[in-house]
This record gives sequence, C-alpha cells and structure tokens, in this order.
Amino acid sequence: MSAVPAARLPAGWSWGKWALPVAAIVAALGWLLVHPPWPIGAWNARGFDEYKLPGNSAFPVALAAAPDRSGVWFTLESSTLLGVLRGGEFAFVRKPSESIEPLGLAVDAAGQAWFTEAPKQAIVRAALDGTIASFPLGTSVSRLGRLAVAPDHSVWFAEPTRGSVTQLKDGRLTRHAVSSASNASHANDALPFGVAVARDGTVWATLQNADALLRIAPSGDAAVVDVPVRQAGLSDIAVAADGTVWLLAAGANKVVRYAGGRFDEFGVPAPNAGLTALAVAPDGAAWFAALRAHRIGRVRQGVVTEFALPRENARPIAIAVDGDNNVWYADLAGWIGRLAADRARAR
Repeated sequence: MSAVPAARLPAGWSWGKWALPVAAIVAALGWLLVHPPWPIGAWNARGFDEYKLPGNSAFPVALAAAPDRSGVWFTLESSTLLGVLRGGEFAFVRKPSESIEPLGLAVDAAGQAWFTEAPKQAIVRAALDGTIASFPLGTSVSRLGRLAVAPDHSVWFAEPTRGSVTQLKDGRLTRHAVSSASNASHANDALPFGVAVARDGTVWATLQNADALLRIAPSGDAAVVDVPVRQAGLSDIAVAADGTVWLLAAGANKVVRYAGGRFDEFGVPAPNAGLTALAVAPDGAAWFAALRAHRIGRVRQGVVTEFALPRENARPIAIAVDGDNNVWYADLAGWIGRLAADRARAR
C-alpha cells in the first residue's frame, strides 16, 4: 500500500493567522446545534411541530381548528374521549360512548365541538368545560360522514344510510334526500359523504358512486352537479371564502376545483397517494392529506406542492387550517402535527 502524501498548505498560510476565525466559526456552529432556529427533526427547516398523544390505545381520525383560535379538536377511534390541543398541551372531554368511525367534526364560533356519534345515532356537541349535549337522529342504524357548521350556526352532516344531507338547527332535523334533487335520476344510489357550507349558506356535498356533487341552495332547492372526473372516488370537500369549491377525487389521485361553472383538475405528484382529507386556508390555498405518501400537500395558484412529514411512517388522515394559516394534521400513528404558516409560505 502506497503512503498518502502529506497535505501541503498554500503559500503564505499561517495557522496562527487563521486560528481565531476558525475557532469562532466552530463555536458558532456548536451553538446552532444546541440552539437551532427551527425544530430538530427530519427536514428541520420546514417548521414542523409534532405532539405525541398520551397512551397507545386510540388514534386520531378527524381534526378541526376552532375559529376563535381556542384550540384544535380531534376525534379518536374506539375511544370514549374527544381531544383538544391548546398551547401545546392536550385536554380531553369524556363522551357518552366509544367512537366508531368518528369522521364528522367541526367547531362553531363559540369554540364548541360538534361531532358524529354513530353508535348512539346522534350528533353531539361538546364544550371545553366538559359539557355534553346529544341530539338523536331517530334512526336505528346510522352510518355518518362529514359534518360542517354553517354561518347561521346550524349543523349539516352526511347520512349515507338514508341517502341524505341533513340539517340540525335549533334541535330540529331537516333531511334533504339526494333523490329529491331536481335532476337526481342518475344519482339516486349515490351516498353523500363530504359536506361543506359556503358563506352565503349554500351547502355542498360529495356523492360517492356517482362522480357528482349535491348543491343545496339557501332556499332548500337541491340539484346534482356532475363532476367530469371518471371513477373519481369523491370524498372530502371544502369551500373557500370566495365561494370556490374544492374536492378530493381520491380514486383519480387528484384535487379538483370548481368555480364559475368550471372544473379544474390538479394531479398529485405522488402516485397512489391515498388522499384522505381536505381543508381550505384563509389565504385561499387548498391543503390535503396523503396517507400512503406520508405527506401533506397544497394547491396554490394552480401549483401543487408536497411536504414530506418528519417521520417516514407518518400516516396523515385528517387536516385543518387555523385562522392564522397554520396547517394542522392528525397522524394515525398517534400524533397531532403543525406546519407553521411562515414555513408553508416559504415554499
């Protein structure tokens, strides 16, 4: 084996001359390692904060940010608890029964959480002080989808077992069957799932098995709107402040925008991403969770951007955006995470 030649210093180099600056640089790097300007973790500079749920018996399913910024609420599968994350600390409200597919969740202007409770065939309201109010659906079996709170404080939710998008207002239920829509002949077997309410009171719902939407006007008139995406696998839906409707076409691996009578499709770069949830930020961007791709994503000004999560085994199932444009997600592995608004804007 030949010897490695000794390194030669450039002409005029003097260790004495450079010792102080080099020492200062090393000291500065050491300080940054101990006091980083961003949270330590995978893709550190992207600004993710994650909070591990206590215990391992339940996992989060749905997520909603309170309009009054009082916290981020979440439902738990197979649990008698409803959770809220406030100031980096978890709190829990005990519910009447153990959850099964608690997919519907929203928070009203007073900071109270509304959620679907299929085992009790009810819609339930919970407050931070632990107060619970239950509103029975009057059915023996209920499969329930998403839920939204309207500007008039009524609650709308999907009832797939009854083929209905239902309003709960002042304790009274009003059902809007898909079959009653003016042009529902080709969507009679459709199952409503996603629900969102626009600022003007118009209700939108995705119709699974039909590649269509249900639109319920403030007057109560309903109509079916065909979505030009075949085998779309429509799931979640959200409405921006300007009335733009966003929806997930999970089967087609796309996010779809509907505005001005026109549909625009945005393919998700990650193949077979497993799109699970959708939310619209105050700035108008649409955010989505991609469970199988282990990331969240954004559609802004026609551009799709993906954000890999800090852990390789992350499985984001729900997403929400608070009033400050911070993006929150629920991870089936037992975490609630946040992507800070300033970090999101940087990409």
